[in-house]
Amino acid sequence: MSEPTGKYSITMPRDIAEAAKARSGPSGLSAYVAAAVARQIERDNLNELITVAEAEHGPITDEEVQALRDQLHQAREQQTQGGANAA
Repeated sequence: MSEPTGKYSITMPRDIAEAAKARSGPSGLSAYVAAAVARQIERDNLNELITVAEAEHGPITDEEVQALRDQLHQAREQQTQGGANAA
């Protein structure tokens, strides 16, 4: 991390802390927890954007969600095939 850091004291259930320590690997528990918090902030920000978009345009239907998932799946397949063809 190139950003300045600070030292904080947090409280969490022991089983979660132990599982995090076991999974943190060589980067350590602090980096593991920082990455988890960063992902949560990204999710919170995305949820805020969804709320604003749905307020303006109405809720997203299950069909729209599935269509977007299908597009993403196709794009990933094309990307994988393109990478395989380039090799």
